[in-house]
Amino acid sequence: MIRGFLSVILIFSFLTTGYSKGQWGDAPDFTLPGLRGENFTLSSLKNKVVILDFWAVGCPPCRKEIPGFIELYSKYKDEGLEIVGVCLDGRGRVKPFAEQKGIDYILVFADREVCRQYGGIRYIPTTFIIDRRGNIAKRHIGYASKETFEEEIKELLSREVE
Repeated sequence: MIRGFLSVILIFSFLTTGYSKGQWGDAPDFTLPGLRGENFTLSSLKNKVVILDFWAVGCPPCRKEIPGFIELYSKYKDEGLEIVGVCLDGRGRVKPFAEQKGIDYILVFADREVCRQYGGIRYIPTTFIIDRRGNIAKRHIGYASKETFEEEIKELLSREVE
């Protein structure tokens, strides 16, 4: 009974999306190969609000989030939003999928190290919201709606870099 209760508490803590300012600290920097073969480095997005989404083509909740990300990117990119999709699939699956869905934000291919740096990605989608200072402000494990992400990024986009 106690073991089951502790499991519920542990699962709830992983699913909680709000974290106090600075609890997560700096988002680990990485350089990964992009969809078109170019290298991408996270720190190149200095002073931007970033949605960092770990996902895979074969994941239904991941696919469900993508239209919302496309809309948010279109609406807020001029205000400083960037979206980085960290693909857990191979290039052969992702490129045709991205073209079909019209994904126009940054797509890169994960390696084990970046997954480890972000706490060990065990469930997808796992999405981090990174503020303009490069701190992880929020984390979502599992599907979250466009409206949830929009509420969180609007607050962060309204803040100036200190």
